[in-house]
Amino acid sequence: MSRPSQSMGQPRDVPWWRRRRVIAVSVVGGGVLLGMAAPSVFRTAPTPTPVIVRATADAGELVSAPQVSFAGVSWRDYHGVLLPYSAHDGPRDTEGGLAAGFARTPRGALLAAVHIAVRAGMQWGTEVFGPTIQRQVIGPDTDVLMDSTRETYEKHRGDRRDGEPLGRGYVVLEGFRWLGYSPAVASVDLLSAGPGDSDVTVRAVTRLQLRWQDGDWRVVAPPGGTWAGTAAPIKSLDGYVRFPHGSG
Repeated sequence: MSRPSQSMGQPRDVPWWRRRRVIAVSVVGGGVLLGMAAPSVFRTAPTPTPVIVRATADAGELVSAPQVSFAGVSWRDYHGVLLPYSAHDGPRDTEGGLAAGFARTPRGALLAAVHIAVRAGMQWGTEVFGPTIQRQVIGPDTDVLMDSTRETYEKHRGDRRDGEPLGRGYVVLEGFRWLGYSPAVASVDLLSAGPGDSDVTVRAVTRLQLRWQDGDWRVVAPPGGTWAGTAAPIKSLDGYVRFPHGSG
């Protein structure tokens, strides 16, 4: 991933990940990069998150590792984070910086997980995370997730107007690993990387659960309304499929 240009008021000899540390960490804390929301995530072992994917009468055949081709997928910048787009699998609607309309396919589920989780982050302001969580996140902890995301946003907003984004994010989506997929439910681990302490790259994996509901994929809110319980640090990329955007 290319380095951003010098930000206003920052000395040239300060590394970009130090100049933007607060922004980078908060991006990770809100969307798919959720596992790195706070350094404390890496100091204690995360509580294992049960996999909710299971075959039911209407779920169809559960596939543990469906094949996903990235042929025809383009990667576009979303406020500093490269996200995948497919003309066939979505998102088909990106009005207002949001993303909806995903195909009922493994690739559609994967793209939905990435786009919804990233946009559910407080980094992009209430005009993005508000409707994303309201319309595209389901489950008993959705309201808690909304409240905690809004609270975190307010803590970092400073003198910005209400709803204004907090800035660009400097995080890389590196890969994924299926836990299970059917046309009704899916579960996937998403791997992200960003700056950690001592100027080193830190990687985290975050588990996302999805359900097909009302004609589109929805992300199930994390237990307790916080992504921290679904995330864990990772040192090895073994077992993960690397995204082919080449920015890792």
